[in-house]
Amino acid sequence: MDGPADTGRTAGTARPVTPGTRPDTADGGGRPPEASAPTRKASAPRSAPVTGTEPGDPDAAEPDRGAEEPAGGLPDRLAAALDDFGRHLALERGRSAHTVRAYLGDVGGLLHHLAGTGRPIEELDLALLREWLAGLRAAGAARSTMARRISAARVFTRWLHRTGVLGTDPSVTLGSPKAHRKLPEVLGAAEAVTALEAAADGDGSPVWLRRRAVVELLYATGVRVGELCGLDVDDVDGERRTVRVLGKGGRERVVPFGGPAADALRRWLDDGRGELVGPRSGAALFLGARGGRLGPSTARRDVHALLAAVGGVVDTGPHGLRHSAATHLLEGGADLRSVQELLGHSALSSTQIYTHVSIERLKAAYNQAHPRA
Repeated sequence: MDGPADTGRTAGTARPVTPGTRPDTADGGGRPPEASAPTRKASAPRSAPVTGTEPGDPDAAEPDRGAEEPAGGLPDRLAAALDDFGRHLALERGRSAHTVRAYLGDVGGLLHHLAGTGRPIEELDLALLREWLAGLRAAGAARSTMARRISAARVFTRWLHRTGVLGTDPSVTLGSPKAHRKLPEVLGAAEAVTALEAAADGDGSPVWLRRRAVVELLYATGVRVGELCGLDVDDVDGERRTVRVLGKGGRERVVPFGGPAADALRRWLDDGRGELVGPRSGAALFLGARGGRLGPSTARRDVHALLAAVGGVVDTGPHGLRHSAATHLLEGGADLRSVQELLGHSALSSTQIYTHVSIERLKAAYNQAHPRA
């Protein structure tokens, strides 16, 4: 997405925070594309983070459901209903483009099943929902997939009921399988130090400086990769060592970072960013090779490239660095509420998965060291 014109602000400056809006932009030159996301300042358009997630992510609200066109092959009436539902999600509920695609993929599957029965949308009932889900189970769908599609169907039928298409909401009595929550893979504290120290040894090129700054900031702050790609230069306060992050749902938070991340950011801003700046750069903190805002896929490649080059360290990817940061904070004595705020979790239950990781580590250490384990 093409970034907005540079505001002229530099790292280390602070500005008042006011609500606003920001336009969608084309992917590739600027911000990650999102629909109807709130902003801090109308004069400096910003975009919400891309919300793509990785397996085992407790922050994952809606994973990617595939690239197939949801409305393809649907009767006109059902295709129109799906389109209207997508507009409702984007415009009225402020969902991101990724989230809208995710919902439409799952609801599109339900509507294809409905079309196969020859029944109109007004006859979408509990029996049909159960029939659709039974087909998914028979096809070997995982519990997590089932839970996700039931969730999407509930949002859709609730909307159909509110708009008068359905007389009642058939999903209110629909059960949902409890998805297995996989414990996130994390680096040990010593492994993290080893990986980040190895990342500090590079050729000094702009791409290497960016990679080092990306890895250091991800681990130091625990931000999501989409949030990192959404940062502007003036979101960084170098003196206070904080970064202002716009997270899911337009929620803003200020996150601290330490000395190594500060050094990596300073070197990137002083010696790297200027070498990549172009007409599409705008105020973006991190830039791609062609001068546009760094995209999440490139940021992920940066992390994988650095971690894969370090012997004896598991390549957990960028979300593994987030998981590792949270786990190490808790193991070091940070309280759960503080970690929740740092990670940008709206619910404490999302943060609590990291306590399970710490307990697993404790049990492993106990079993290895205690004489009567």
